[in-house]
Amino acid sequence: MSDLDSPRGPKPDRVSPSPPSVQPHASSAEDDAVDVIVHGGPRGAIAVAGVATAIVIGLWFAFYFLVFLPRGVIR
Repeated sequence: MSDLDSPRGPKPDRVSPSPPSVQPHASSAEDDAVDVIVHGGPRGAIAVAGVATAIVIGLWFAFYFLVFLPRGVIR
């Protein structure tokens, strides 16, 4: 069976490489700005985690006071 008869079609003789990605080098001002941001740490992520935790705890207390306590003691 020749390459032309195969169900996948003819095979290329060689694979052309993908064009190189051109990324301009960041200026030193941009590097300094990134360093300042990174040096600040993950304050935003910690804030989001704190808010999410507070919401979960608030929902738990709301459920406790609005559902469990009104039902009374189960005997």
